[in-house]
Amino acid sequence: MNFELHALTDPGLVRDNNEDSVSLDTDNGIAVLADGMGGYNAGEVASAMATTFIKTELGRWLAEGGHESSSRELKRAMEICIDNANRSIFNAANANPQYAGMGTTLVMGVFLDGRVMIGHVGDSRCYRLRRGEFVQMTRDHSLLQEQIDAGLISLEQAQYATHRNLVTRALGVEDAVLLEVNEYRVEDGDLYLFCSDGLNDMLSDERIAALLVTAGTLEEKAMALVEAANAAGGRDNISVILAFARAKATRRGLLSRMLGQ
Repeated sequence: MNFELHALTDPGLVRDNNEDSVSLDTDNGIAVLADGMGGYNAGEVASAMATTFIKTELGRWLAEGGHESSSRELKRAMEICIDNANRSIFNAANANPQYAGMGTTLVMGVFLDGRVMIGHVGDSRCYRLRRGEFVQMTRDHSLLQEQIDAGLISLEQAQYATHRNLVTRALGVEDAVLLEVNEYRVEDGDLYLFCSDGLNDMLSDERIAALLVTAGTLEEKAMALVEAANAAGGRDNISVILAFARAKATRRGLLSRMLGQ
């Protein structure tokens, strides 16, 4: 399976700075997106630390033989990277008064041949478009999601909730954090979308899916999503990563070619 990756981030129309960070390692099939939070510029620091650390450390591990790893080994490597990144952000926040209270949500994917391992912390999301069906692959670590799960609030009410951005997990807030990791089989033609809440807070899932289906290249799809989110208000930073899977062409043998098979 071949994977094409593209990332785009935009400050939106309201925020002066961009606290989102995106990072790709196309050689090793790594996509990382983080949505920072904190005081002045601190969110930028936290998200950049997370994406840079994970891309570098996980990329090195994969390049040194991790591509042949089992699912259990890859999951463990991701957890170790997240744990180390979390401690780095937590220590920086405690050592520097200007970074006090900073943290970041995160969503990441590692694409290896016919599988993808998706990990997330907080409310940054991953979706998949497969044969016209658009599905959210991650479940938000947020107070709002907990209330929905408990039946305290309906999905319709959730659309207008004022506390929709209160997360229950984030990197750098405490000295330990739990990464939720799940593995999925990848099919030819799958399109994966990783995004910060600046996208899905502005656009419905139906609108996002429609843009992914109608736009052209990955670059054009990403731009269409960002432009639509800004047209809807652009109240937050907007970041997207798109990953498209295409089955590798198989070489037919001489006899098969002669027989027209």
